[in-house]
Amino acid sequence: MKRRDFLRAGTLAAGAVVAGPAKAAEPAAPQASGSRPDIPSFELEEATIADLQQAMETGRETARSLAEKYLSRIETLDRQGPALRQVLEVNPDALDLASRLDDERKGGRARGPLHGIPILVKDNVGTSDRMTTTAGSLALEGSIPPEDSAVAAKLRAAGAIILGKTNMSEWANFRSTRSVSGWSGRGGLGRNPYALDRNTSGSSSGTAAAIAANYAAAGIGTETDGSIVSPSNNCCLVGLKPTVGLVSRTGIIPIAHSQDTAGPMTRTVTDAAILLGVLAGVDPADSVTRAAMARGRNDYTQFLHPQGLKGARIGVPREHLFGQNPHADRLVEAAIAVMREAGAVIVDAVPLETRKVGDPEFEVLLYEFKADLNAYLAGLGPEAPAKSLADLIAFNERHADREMPWFGQEIFLMAEKKGPLTDKAYLTALATCRRLARVEGIDRALAQHKLDALVAPTSGPPHLTDLAIGDYGPGGCSTLPAVAGYPHITVPAGFAFGLPIGVSFFGAAFSEPTLIRLAYAFEQATKHRRPPRFLASAELG
Repeated sequence: MKRRDFLRAGTLAAGAVVAGPAKAAEPAAPQASGSRPDIPSFELEEATIADLQQAMETGRETARSLAEKYLSRIETLDRQGPALRQVLEVNPDALDLASRLDDERKGGRARGPLHGIPILVKDNVGTSDRMTTTAGSLALEGSIPPEDSAVAAKLRAAGAIILGKTNMSEWANFRSTRSVSGWSGRGGLGRNPYALDRNTSGSSSGTAAAIAANYAAAGIGTETDGSIVSPSNNCCLVGLKPTVGLVSRTGIIPIAHSQDTAGPMTRTVTDAAILLGVLAGVDPADSVTRAAMARGRNDYTQFLHPQGLKGARIGVPREHLFGQNPHADRLVEAAIAVMREAGAVIVDAVPLETRKVGDPEFEVLLYEFKADLNAYLAGLGPEAPAKSLADLIAFNERHADREMPWFGQEIFLMAEKKGPLTDKAYLTALATCRRLARVEGIDRALAQHKLDALVAPTSGPPHLTDLAIGDYGPGGCSTLPAVAGYPHITVPAGFAFGLPIGVSFFGAAFSEPTLIRLAYAFEQATKHRRPPRFLASAELG
């Protein structure tokens, strides 16, 4: 969740590896830029899900050997070497699970494309195992939910190995008006593998950096507004925020049910499509997923067409989503030229108002955060370390030296003052959000210009991490599709000063097939994804 979007809108003046104390995570002084000589080569670097499956099918690898190699990679880079600090804990049962999956494969019972594939999940995705689920907060340290989240259950059923929990912006960046993305009380400050002094952005920061650094085959993030696509932009990934309701939210520590969703964060569009097919589907415990029964899919790989841009009508909403960063604009202009060359019909200067939605969005999130988080905590049972938002506020005050060394909990305090979801203020704000983002926003733009999708810069290049000031930088294009609950995919578009920048495609509800088709065709035409070099700073020379 990017508090800077709210700030600009005027609402506010957007074995186990265990993290050490927050103070230990202060960023090191920048060194001269250049590739780090102490980063060992990694034989699985940039390996796709298909590559790993082929290696297991031919006997060159096993699920256990893959898990061992990725765990070694985490051990080498996360607390040693560049010390990315992006994994809070690894699954102590990962190798045993991998061996069981190897036995299944030997018995001819491979479950599908994720069988034996190591996956990392964000620390708000509940797992009922020997790992904890804390949203990065010390207040929930030791908390193990009574059941797997629906996402974790689907991954396990598909044969994936949940390798560990990634660091994240604590409470999904919804605690303070001036927090620093990528910092949590449990994990400290995570670093961007492309330039260690740059920010990973969004709340799915740990998943982004970990997958970019090849800690696992793929990862799961969550988004309320920008927290899949923005860190994917900053870490040269494909990030896919699905339509709200396509993927169940059951068992995920929430911000707001109107906008929350989990989604894939991967190095290729193909892997994102594979993962989405596993995650999508109806969950009786999450009523909003019923719409997915008619419009969702269990196989999105069928939309991976190299010529998918041919004949597509793509709108360019310049007025508010361009002009935020010249480097992002330059790369996305080049991306648009590629799309046109590939046969897309580019409809330029499509009107799309984005500024008016910020105030009502924040009002909705404050109300829903209190209601949804209190319901989640109540579901943890009588042994839960905290039972309400009020308990969390009190914990942070008691442990301010560890939880609030850099920024406070202003958003927590604002949310705690809100009433029930029957309040007129909440209902009015929710109706306004849906009207502005859907009816008068994305739906109108698509219909009036007969568009398949809209395209814009995902964000600018990663900004410098500044614990004294907090987050800053270009706001990006995430808010309108987030508020609408519509799908959004970002794909690498190139680099500025060695820093990655992405291009976004977003469209109507349940238009994932179209967005995947467009994104895949663009990816295949450009192939901008590059692994990180773990530079100390950007290449400004």
